[in-house]
Amino acid sequence: MKIAYIVAKLAEASPFIEHYGMEEVENFFSPLPCRLYKKGELHVILNGMQHESDLVGCEAASVTTLATIERLHPDLIINSGTCGAFKSDGAEIGKVYLGNACMFHDRRVPGDDAWGTQSLGNYPVWSGTDALAQQLGLPQAKVTTGSSLDMQPCDLEIIKANGGQLKDMEGAAIAFVCSLTDTPVMFVKSVTDLCDSGVGTFEEFTRNLAKASEALRLANIKIIEQLISQPNTKD
Repeated sequence: MKIAYIVAKLAEASPFIEHYGMEEVENFFSPLPCRLYKKGELHVILNGMQHESDLVGCEAASVTTLATIERLHPDLIINSGTCGAFKSDGAEIGKVYLGNACMFHDRRVPGDDAWGTQSLGNYPVWSGTDALAQQLGLPQAKVTTGSSLDMQPCDLEIIKANGGQLKDMEGAAIAFVCSLTDTPVMFVKSVTDLCDSGVGTFEEFTRNLAKASEALRLANIKIIEQLISQPNTKD
């Protein structure tokens, strides 16, 4: 199975890259800033950098995902990264989830139901996610995506009205591109900040990034071991 991890930040990916001794393939995505690390059929793709910072958000994620699909033709895309969550839902810093659904929470498009359906997305995830979560004992939750690190009251209303539990800046953009190309997608998310903790999002994110990234490494090792033991599938 050819697996492509799409990761926004180098800090999130480094523990995983180092564990597997992956090597960078220089200029694979040139002229795009995306960076490719690989070992065998396992690939990690970063959005790259601009203005001396990691490219984050929906636009960068969409570009990276499309380039990955066109140039690597993976059997499965995995978006691995950090997220916000709600302690009222039982979330804790460093807790790792598999996403069982994915949607946008900040695309407010007026109009009939067709427009509303498109703006929210509610994209499908890889059909093997449920079984994998059970095999590894990982909890599942719905991922919601927006273009900003903070959250406005109207965003929270949409998240809660649609059963959202995890808040990120890339997932639904990746799922959108995968839906256009019929590419299976899966989400692995580790909590850096609790949206209802009363602590500033950036402060909490910065303080907990290393812990959440290490939790991602440990979870992804188990995920990869489980996936490579299964027959190749694209569903």
